[in-house]
Amino acid sequence: MEVYLDNSATTKVTDAVRDLMIKVLYEDYGNPSSMHMMGVIAERYLKESAQQIADCLKVDPKEIIFTSSGTEANNLALIGAAKAYHRRGRHIITTRIEHPSVHQPLLDLEENDYELDFIPVDNSGRIIKDKLYASIKADTILVSIMYVNNEIGAVQDIEEIAREIKSIKNDIIFHVDGIQAFGKYRIYPKRMGIDLLSISGHKIHGPKGSGALYVNDSIRIKPILFGGGHQRGLRSGTENVPAIAGLGQAAVELYKDFEPKIQRMYELKQSFIREVSKLEGVIINGLPKETTEDFEMDHIKMTAPHIISVSFKGVRSEVLLHALEERGVYVSAGSACSSHHPQPSKALIAIDIPKDLIDSTLRFSLSEMTTRKDLDYAIEQLRDILPKLRRYTRR
Repeated sequence: MEVYLDNSATTKVTDAVRDLMIKVLYEDYGNPSSMHMMGVIAERYLKESAQQIADCLKVDPKEIIFTSSGTEANNLALIGAAKAYHRRGRHIITTRIEHPSVHQPLLDLEENDYELDFIPVDNSGRIIKDKLYASIKADTILVSIMYVNNEIGAVQDIEEIAREIKSIKNDIIFHVDGIQAFGKYRIYPKRMGIDLLSISGHKIHGPKGSGALYVNDSIRIKPILFGGGHQRGLRSGTENVPAIAGLGQAAVELYKDFEPKIQRMYELKQSFIREVSKLEGVIINGLPKETTEDFEMDHIKMTAPHIISVSFKGVRSEVLLHALEERGVYVSAGSACSSHHPQPSKALIAIDIPKDLIDSTLRFSLSEMTTRKDLDYAIEQLRDILPKLRRYTRR
């Protein structure tokens, strides 16, 4: 049996996404910048996908910029905004639990005379808001906060944060890394006060190599890629039409029957947490402090529906990961994006998880394709594997 529980790393494309991409690759393969009919047909896919994503966000399709990934979208948002508004100020605020595609470009800006403040989080991964608001200064130009943390599933109060920071300084630009949140929450940037929003295709059953950045029409950003002036000069390079078409299709499918799908995912998450917590030496990370041993749904719903972080005392995560892999269960020991450069998890450090437990933590991440049978099988394998690994470790 094969059980894929690494959906925060990437998801399987849907049949409709696959079929549409094949059609574009083999039939409608023109360059959207070409003036002949093949180019016009290709351009229609770009416009349609922009409209599909804009409809999900309730924004203007002209505010959607296509990128090659969520990483590029984050880089374009942060570097592009910082450069566009550097005369207004050079102070940027973020958190201690951001994805590397936010953290690294901000460190690069810091090396180029921008000032950074990293706001701490509590033991459940939620930002300490008072510290955020107190850190705003006269020269603060940008605040960047992820909606859903990719490792522990912590969810931030984005709308409240936007309202408060803009009441303190109304010209602050608010960037949200929505890569793990898009498709799991209804996100309406204009109503919520989000100026820049990053999304990624392969987290929502779309293709790898696709992403998008929402840019509020009142916000200026400078390009980080230069060339033929594609996409209003904000992102040069011939557009990846098959991937962009697939991204739009995935977005449409994701928000069909949205509430029942998310409720089902929460029920699967609650069931898995209840069962895995019965195993010896198991700690669930990132849940709100008021959570009881019964793991009430109200508390589960304070976290993202698809991410479960579990520490297994006395077993190294890499060993357990490969033991599960041998049984057909695929999980993650952390962010897939940073697995080639292993280092302690910033998110787990930020919520004060002890070092020995950080080295014993796995992430189980679900999707709408996950079944109860999948999770029952994973629990069954954990129940069998853990005692054996612990006996081996004690030797």
